[in-house]
Amino acid sequence: MADLKMPELNSVIIAGNLTKDPIFRQTTNGTPVVNFSVASNRRYRDSKDEWQEDVCYVGIVAWNKLAESCRDKLRKGNAVLVEGELQSRTFKTEKGDSKTIVEIKARRIQFLNKRAQAEHHDEPTTFEDDSFEKHLSPEDTALLGETHT
Repeated sequence: MADLKMPELNSVIIAGNLTKDPIFRQTTNGTPVVNFSVASNRRYRDSKDEWQEDVCYVGIVAWNKLAESCRDKLRKGNAVLVEGELQSRTFKTEKGDSKTIVEIKARRIQFLNKRAQAEHHDEPTTFEDDSFEKHLSPEDTALLGETHT
């Protein structure tokens, strides 16, 4: 049992609406990056059998061509389906305090608004980060198989 290796799996899928316009910038070496957050709603019945709604706000970060697609196509209120992995990062606030956040590093984003699709009917509505897999280990690549070649 001591030789049992747990798989290293970090995968998440979420659908929701953008809470504000994406924030686009470039790193010092010119790499495009975009940040935005989505609100994902969950409806459920409470103990009194009444419908309630819970909202989960999740930060998203996208890089390279995926960031450029988000900058060009997404606006506040747009519906998206995001597939990626969770990542955490720590930074210093203006007051000098350390703050850690957890966000989704997007691998694939599907734009769900029908109006935007109708305006660009010849363009894809799903965009992928073509540089994502260069960060995978050989074992991770083997686990993904042929679905992400």
